[in-house]
Amino acid sequence: MKHKHLDVLIIGAGLSGVGAACHLSRKCPDLRYGILERRKRVGGTWDLFRYPGIRSDSDMFTLGYNFRPWTDTKMLADGPSIRNYIEETAEHHQVHKKIHFGLKVTAEDWSSEFNRWTVTALNEETGEEEVFTAGFVLNCTGYYNYDAGYTPKIPGINRFGGEVIHPQHWPADYDYTGKRVVVIGSGATAVTLVPAMTDRAAHVTMLQRSPTYVASVPEQDLISKNLRRVLPEMLVYRMARTRNILLQRTVFNLSIRKPKAIRRLLLAAARKQLGPDIDMKHFQPHYNPWEERMCAVPKGDLFKVLREGKASVVTDHIKNVTKTGIKLESGDWIPADIIVTATGLDLQMLGGAELRVDGKHVNLSNTMMYKGLMLEKVPNMALVFGYTNASWTLKADIASEFVCRLLKHMRKTGAEKVTPIDEEGCGSDVNFLNLRSGYIQRADDRLPRQGNKDPWQNLNDYLHDLPALRYGKMNDGHLKFETTNLHKTKRNLVQKLLSNTLNIEAQR
Repeated sequence: MKHKHLDVLIIGAGLSGVGAACHLSRKCPDLRYGILERRKRVGGTWDLFRYPGIRSDSDMFTLGYNFRPWTDTKMLADGPSIRNYIEETAEHHQVHKKIHFGLKVTAEDWSSEFNRWTVTALNEETGEEEVFTAGFVLNCTGYYNYDAGYTPKIPGINRFGGEVIHPQHWPADYDYTGKRVVVIGSGATAVTLVPAMTDRAAHVTMLQRSPTYVASVPEQDLISKNLRRVLPEMLVYRMARTRNILLQRTVFNLSIRKPKAIRRLLLAAARKQLGPDIDMKHFQPHYNPWEERMCAVPKGDLFKVLREGKASVVTDHIKNVTKTGIKLESGDWIPADIIVTATGLDLQMLGGAELRVDGKHVNLSNTMMYKGLMLEKVPNMALVFGYTNASWTLKADIASEFVCRLLKHMRKTGAEKVTPIDEEGCGSDVNFLNLRSGYIQRADDRLPRQGNKDPWQNLNDYLHDLPALRYGKMNDGHLKFETTNLHKTKRNLVQKLLSNTLNIEAQR
């Protein structure tokens, strides 16, 4: 099926895609756009993940959009509430009418002859291909494989007599009442699952190879709650947002400059929350703060269930899995009825779609990212990609704003093609994500690179990116704008007719 040509095609209707569409609706209302979404509902990550306790790991005053306030008082919100927020935002800005659901994008092809993208999508329900063309493509597909999470090879896992579940595909209405649960992992998913499952499970054990920094955060923003009584909602939201941005950035910068001091503070806070009976070795990572993402737990819920004995944490390596549990390298054994493999994500760019420019495959690991959102030598395309050391939406918002500015600039100047070009040889062999986390290192050969200086560096710094993306010059020497001869002829003809008209008026 062939669809009408669009000015902009957005791929993905999750947090980023809906946000990008809202920015377009607000700032470029004359542009025709559409959205392709593989799932049946909006929400992306927040529709896919449905495991017990699913919640944000960033505060909602920065995870929310900059144009629509988060009105709840919770600092870390549950998954269904976030999905509802995204859906309500889409409906408020009439974005939901532009979405084509049930379409998996399989290929994105740029043609320099026609200055347009041809996007091929598979209707997974009917098996038919649908084709869209657009002048500009905005990829908002996130960075992981929706079909399967990452599960390492675990010796003997096939012998296990209970159920093995990956959080990415949690069974609906799954009953774990009275079961002994082992959650393998130490990241955000694991520290969320463990306290959430203690409500019905007989016992929950978090089994980790190495510890992660875990910090307790307030459950509610009481300051904002009180300010709402006397100040407008949007003002309170912006104040909380600004405060949290500055606080997070301060902690991050101090972690880089004074890692030993921040480590001592984090460990002291964890020790106080855990009490004297929990061994601190389970919460003492072998790396400095923010070399990997930290885990936040509201009101110390993980520490609380450990203190109460409803859950436990074990730091060890798996030797093999038996029919009734897990044998460890230390010789210890953990009984289990259910094993949850919270072992991470399988990174995937562009939702797994094939990317081609003039018929040639684009190897992402051989391209650099311009301002963390456009691919070197790839025309008329942007990737909305959030921060790894702060809220995803902080970057997604200003990236979408930049795209709106770019499209307005192109329309104003008559440019039909824009391509990031590295004229100075700024390339490096460092991927653009800036973290040493295992799931990122595993996917290094699939990720774009970053350069050794602006605008090719990805600093993951909102205070740096905000002025650069919202106010920076378009003609910065790194973006190449092109106009076709046909467009030039039309423009010259209009200018000539206008000039003749003015001459005639002057002669009268």
